Amino acid sequence: MSGWRTHSGLAVALDRENVDTDQLIPARFMSTPRSAGYGDFLLHDMRKDSNGTSVPDFPLNVVPNASVLISRRNFGSGSSREAAVYALVDFGIRVVIAPSFGDIFASNSVNNGLLPARVTEAEVDAAMATLAGGAKEVTVDLTDKTIRLGSTTIEFTLDDVWQQKLINGWDDIDLTQNHQQAILAFRAQHVAGMPWAIPVQQNDFRSAGRDTVSQ
Repeated sequence: MSGWRTHSGLAVALDRENVDTDQLIPARFMSTPRSAGYGDFLLHDMRKDSNGTSVPDFPLNVVPNASVLISRRNFGSGSSREAAVYALVDFGIRVVIAPSFGDIFASNSVNNGLLPARVTEAEVDAAMATLAGGAKEVTVDLTDKTIRLGSTTIEFTLDDVWQQKLINGWDDIDLTQNHQQAILAFRAQHVAGMPWAIPVQQNDFRSAGRDTVSQ
């Protein structure tokens, strides 16, 4: 996963509350291999009618190259399916702006390079008004946590650890490995204070576990 600091792209408004993960990707599509791409499944039952024909005035059909999505509160609620994030990312969405997010959805987003930018209800109202005439160019800066839309600059809320992960392109394992030297130092100190403990070689936790069992 590649990290990033700034992103500029077209923003569109999805003026709906409680967009859940089943709407983001209906369950019937989740047997598809990820390698095939999930972008076409994003918001499938909103973007397309019962015959599979694109709904002409749906925002992501009007602006299929949008990379920033602005929506209402509780975006990504519902089940914990990570495929909902895959669908957004594979479609080309890099940033979702909303007043609140489902907790697991937000965590999955960061682990896949997608920014869940939290702003106030009033700021979403203003952004929606700006986008009423159509898609607009937006610049998002992770370093100072700002969104520039037209002449307006909005500050968004993001956990500092999540900010670090997005900038560096890290998932949870990468974040842990970034502290490898501190982990190794603690382990060495711990073993030194417990001479009866079995020394554990670097990157050999599983074999160490087998040794412990055999003894």
